[in-house]
Amino acid sequence: MSNSQIVRFGCFSIGLLLASSTALAQSVDRNEVEKIVREYILQNPEIIGDALTELQNRSEAAQAEARTAVVAAETDALLRSDNDVFLGNPDGDVTLVEFFDFNCGYCKRAAPDVKALVAEDAGLRVVLKDFPILGPASVEAAKVALSVKRLEGESAAQEFHTRLIGVQGQINAGRALALAEEMGLDRKRIEEEMRSGEIEAIISSNLSLAQRLGLTGTPSFIVGDQVIMGAVGKEPLQDAIEKTRK
Repeated sequence: MSNSQIVRFGCFSIGLLLASSTALAQSVDRNEVEKIVREYILQNPEIIGDALTELQNRSEAAQAEARTAVVAAETDALLRSDNDVFLGNPDGDVTLVEFFDFNCGYCKRAAPDVKALVAEDAGLRVVLKDFPILGPASVEAAKVALSVKRLEGESAAQEFHTRLIGVQGQINAGRALALAEEMGLDRKRIEEEMRSGEIEAIISSNLSLAQRLGLTGTPSFIVGDQVIMGAVGKEPLQDAIEKTRK
């Protein structure tokens, strides 16, 4: 909101307050009200900053409330999709969901933190959701990973994810398929699966879910009703996990 919009908003709001007094509303016309408000704002310019801060706070609170509602409504899609890779305790008492992109440098930075959390917390379950938003190469890599999960099962998918997220440089279908071959997996079967409608549907579903949650970048974490954006480090994630557990 620009300063001129704040001024107009202030004029309108204070004008409404003045209009609540019938006698005063009859004796003061609109131009006089706007003149009074304008002079007040010029004499007290700090109220513009206060108004912007309050507007930002209200916007963030509304977004958080909307995300919490979506998290509650989408529990199965978030926590129990057979298409996702799972780490840690499959019967853990707390689940940490990560939306990631194989070409996201911040996701690569966050991977050791997630690995450490799983190693140190016997009650933690991690769900890894492919969220390929960084271009065609990311979509290709996601298709390979999802195909590995569908064709080879959980154990192979876990190893594939761990190794691919650690690869430096841009990851596309060629590099992801080369890793699959290195693991002894059937490249031709994976390439065929990549072209299936099921793989397209999974990616579309993940993108739609992320949109409903208001996620705009990777990594994005969800634990309980908390949404955490970015590679924030191990400690903030651990704090959120403990908060959810309590």
